[in-house]
Amino acid sequence: MSQFFNFIHNKYQNGTTLIRLIFINVGVFLLIRIAFIVLQLFNLSGDHFLHYIEMPAALNTFIKQPWSVISYMFLHYDFFHLFFNMLCLYWFGKFFLDSFSQKQLVGVYLWGGIAGTAVYFAAYNLFPLFANRVATSYLLGASASVMAILVVAAIATPNATIRLIFIGDVKLKYIAIITFLLSAFGTTSSNAGGEFAHIGGALMGYIYARLLYRGNDLTQPVTRVINWFANLFKPKPKMRKIKFSKKPKSDAEYNYEKKQAEKNIDIILDKIKKSGYQSLTDEEKQQLFNQSKKM
Repeated sequence: MSQFFNFIHNKYQNGTTLIRLIFINVGVFLLIRIAFIVLQLFNLSGDHFLHYIEMPAALNTFIKQPWSVISYMFLHYDFFHLFFNMLCLYWFGKFFLDSFSQKQLVGVYLWGGIAGTAVYFAAYNLFPLFANRVATSYLLGASASVMAILVVAAIATPNATIRLIFIGDVKLKYIAIITFLLSAFGTTSSNAGGEFAHIGGALMGYIYARLLYRGNDLTQPVTRVINWFANLFKPKPKMRKIKFSKKPKSDAEYNYEKKQAEKNIDIILDKIKKSGYQSLTDEEKQQLFNQSKKM
């Protein structure tokens, strides 16, 4: 068992950011499933706990759990939901990394997820169709983030191809367009919240790509925040104490300092003869004491 955990740890440590994002999603999924099993053993429901990390559609609920705008995009409850999202993240993430950096991948993942919540939240609170569902609707999954990565990759390499079963080679730009249209057509379905989130992720991917080609990289602020948090947990290097050795004195310097010290002592002794020991200053008393130790 320890070898298995060491293998997972090494894969995470040495893997790309893409692999780490997949590991985080899978790890969160496993923790949630284990938590639900434990709760069920005690005849308790985990739905209430799960809502605290899902993205709510109701404003009064979201205000109480603002972290859900981030946590929801790493959260999957159903295995096939996780499997499909991670498969698409791996495919499209590989295309993304052919043109962009790993830090940009994380930034687009986060911005895509945030944009997905914005469109989902706006749609459920603006359209009368969802008026009766707002209080009980929650969003979870990495779909919006994956959609943003797909769109950016499709704009950067539109003619790159993916081989699909029963279909053959399909260009990335067509996959992005078809996926977007399917989400748009599904905005009145039972998964309307997820489809609106896909649209938000796609729009963010398009905006990011266009701004990037104009010289504005939206992922830079995200990278700075991530680096700041990462540095909080890095152990600070220990300060090394360096001892500087004094330069040895020459004979002339030594003799000069010795004569000056003897002259000062003579002056102090004369002062004692004239005015007594009590007339000495603290500094003169210290000099006399230091000289007595040398004798």
